Amino acid sequence: MHDLNFIRENPNLFDLGLKKRFLEPQSQIILDLDLKKRDLLTKSQDLRSERKNLSASFSQLNDEGKAVLQKKVQDIKNDIDQYENEISKIDSQLKDILSSLPNLPHADVPIGEDEKSNIIIKKMGNIPTFSFKPKPHYELGEELGMLDFDQAGKVSGTRFVYVKNHLARLERAIANFMLDKHTSDFGYMEIIPPNLVRDAAAYGTGQLPKFSDDLFKTNTDHWLIPTAEVPLTNLFLDTIVLDKTLPQRYTAWTPCYRSEAGAAGRDTRGMIRQHQFSKVELVSITNEEDSEKELERMLNCATSILDDLKISYQVMLLSSGDMGFSAEKTYDIEVWLPGEGKYREISSCSNCRSFQARRMNARYKSDEQNKFVHTLNGSGLAVGRTLIAVLENYQNEDGSITVPDVLLPYMGDIKVIKKF
Repeated sequence: MHDLNFIRENPNLFDLGLKKRFLEPQSQIILDLDLKKRDLLTKSQDLRSERKNLSASFSQLNDEGKAVLQKKVQDIKNDIDQYENEISKIDSQLKDILSSLPNLPHADVPIGEDEKSNIIIKKMGNIPTFSFKPKPHYELGEELGMLDFDQAGKVSGTRFVYVKNHLARLERAIANFMLDKHTSDFGYMEIIPPNLVRDAAAYGTGQLPKFSDDLFKTNTDHWLIPTAEVPLTNLFLDTIVLDKTLPQRYTAWTPCYRSEAGAAGRDTRGMIRQHQFSKVELVSITNEEDSEKELERMLNCATSILDDLKISYQVMLLSSGDMGFSAEKTYDIEVWLPGEGKYREISSCSNCRSFQARRMNARYKSDEQNKFVHTLNGSGLAVGRTLIAVLENYQNEDGSITVPDVLLPYMGDIKVIKKF
C-alpha cells in the first residue's frame, strides 16, 4: 500500500515510479478523490458542530421551538449521514486504486519491461564439466525409480510428483541442512506456521486482491499459502513492536501451493514448476534505517547454501518490469543446471520496505512515534529446485548421484544414490 501523504507531497515522483513499472500516471485521480473526501469531511465536521450548538439550546425553547429545532437537527443528521456514505465510497475507491498499484522501484533498479533488462551482479563457482552428456533431473530420477510423474498424474493431475526412497531422504536432508544453517549460523528463528490463511493475511503481503488466480482456495474461505512469506510476515499483522526488538528474523520449511495460472506450456516436464513444492523461507522485519543492508545480508545467507553445496550460481538484480508486486528491489539467485545447460531461478530476495506493513498495519515505536516496519523476504532456498540442482550437478555416468559432503551427516550411510 502506498503512503497517501507521500503522493500529496510528491505527485510527480509517484507517477515517475509508476512509469518505471510501465503504468499510467495515477496521482491526479488519487488526489482528486482525496480532495473530495477532505472537503466532505470538513462539511460533515461543520454540521456536527452546528448540531451540537443547536442541541445545547434545546432546553431553553418552548414546545413549538423544540419541534422546529428537532426537525432542523434531524435534517442536519440526514446530511451528515449522506456525507459519511459518500466518504465511505471514496475510501473504498481509494483503497481499490492504492491496493492495485505495485511498489515503486528503488533508484538502483534497472528500468526494463522484463527479464531482458536484468543485470548480472556476480557469478560464483565453477560450471562442472562431464565426460558424458549430463541428463536432466527428471530422467535421472525416473531411471533411479525415485521420481514418479506418471502415477502422480493419475492421482493429482499434471505438475505433481512422487519423490521416493533415497531422493525423498535427500530432499529432507537439503531442507534440514538449510534450516540448521539459517538458525545456527545466521540467527533466524525457526517457525512452523499455518499453511492456511485468511483474506487479511494474503492481502497484507500483496497476493490479494490482484493475484487471486495464482492461489488455491478452500471451501472454508482459506487460502493455501503460495510461500511461507505470507504467514511469517503476518506475525506482525495489526501489531506495534519496540524499535529495540528489531530486526526480527524468521525461517520456515513449508509446502507451497501455486496454481501457475500464467504458466501454461512452460516447464511441463520435471519439477521446475509444480503446483506443490517446498521452500525454506527467510523473512526479516526491520526499522526503516536498516532494511537496505538487511537485504544484502539476506542475499548472503541464501547464497551461502550454494557455496556450501559447491554449485555454480549467479545473482541478478531484477528490472522494474520483472520484480514482484510488493518488491521495491529484488535479487534473483540462479543456479546452474547441467541437464538444461543454463541458469535457473532458485531464490528471490526482496526488500518491500513499508509497502506490506501499511497493508498489515504493522508498526514499531521509535522516539515516541509509531512508524511502519520494513519487511523483507527471500527463499533460502527453494528445496525442490535445490534437489534438482544436486541431481544434475552431482550425477555420474552410470546415472547414480554422489551426495554432497555437507549433506552426508543427514543421509546416514548413503554416500551415493544408486538404482536398486
